[in-house]
Amino acid sequence: MKALLVYPKYPDTFWSFKHILPYVSRKAAFPPLGLLTVAALMPEAWEKRLVDVNVAPLRDADLAWADMIFISAMVVQEAGAKEVIARARAMGKCIVAGGPAFTAQPEQFQGVDHFVLNEAEITLPPFLEDFARGMAKHLYTTPERPDISTTPIPLWNLINFHDYVTMSVQYSRGCPFDCEFCDIVVLNGRHPRVKSTDQMLREIGSLYDAGWRGPVFIVDDNFIGNIVSVKQFLPRLIDWQAQHNYPFKFMTEASINLAQDGELIRLMSKANFHKVFIGIETPSTDSLKECGKKQNVAIDFTKAITTLHQNGLQVMGGFIVGFDSDTEGIFDQQIRFIQKIGVSQRWSAS
Repeated sequence: MKALLVYPKYPDTFWSFKHILPYVSRKAAFPPLGLLTVAALMPEAWEKRLVDVNVAPLRDADLAWADMIFISAMVVQEAGAKEVIARARAMGKCIVAGGPAFTAQPEQFQGVDHFVLNEAEITLPPFLEDFARGMAKHLYTTPERPDISTTPIPLWNLINFHDYVTMSVQYSRGCPFDCEFCDIVVLNGRHPRVKSTDQMLREIGSLYDAGWRGPVFIVDDNFIGNIVSVKQFLPRLIDWQAQHNYPFKFMTEASINLAQDGELIRLMSKANFHKVFIGIETPSTDSLKECGKKQNVAIDFTKAITTLHQNGLQVMGGFIVGFDSDTEGIFDQQIRFIQKIGVSQRWSAS
């Protein structure tokens, strides 16, 4: 069986990083970690290729080669995913789709033969079994959450490291908070599930053995969601980094309560974390309460950001305008707030 894994194109928005990439001689910011992991879940005997349309165009020859087309996408990639589906359908290919965009709204995508939704560790194996017997269903979905300590190492050999600015690994899934605007709880649940420390060191070691040196993004939506586990993992990561002469600089995402845990901050700094994305959202207490971001309500952000910066963690701040309780003055209020707290990098949504 020949499986072609396709990652659709990002639209020309901030999140594509399109206008920055030429300055660093790279084609995309991050690799499609989900598809690399799905590839590792497929039968070893299958032939596998991956086309990241953000790196190289999807050619007719790529589609002609394949017996099956596997597509994964985020919601922002909806248009690109539909284009891939249309082209694969026109060539009579069997199309399998999964990932956040398809899990959130499968009804938006016509022409898909099989939807393998939710987390692939659970839904992909029964699809593969049914497909082998010629009895594959149109839809595979489940409310169950897999034990990700069994998740395989991504197949790094399917990509060219030189195409990407940063490599990606995943430590945990899920978040203990339930912010109204975020779909993470829907996709991955409230209880953060983690990979074992040995498993993570093998995965990080596999990047090292494959030749990668440089930045690594731990893509968890909240790296510190399970604080007990992460404090057990970080001392081992610190030792690994020292033994290998610190080949990686880590970045991740976390909730603002990180700034209140001095031990955790010091461990992350020693492990060579240098950037952390934090959803700060808004200076408006009413808006924070409105969206359920209670963990941000009583925080002194100036003090919190200063603490993180003093420990070598550059804060990338996420901000939102357009809450129901926002007034016309929110734009000036946000600007003054950002300047006051000292965030050096900002991402905004509305």
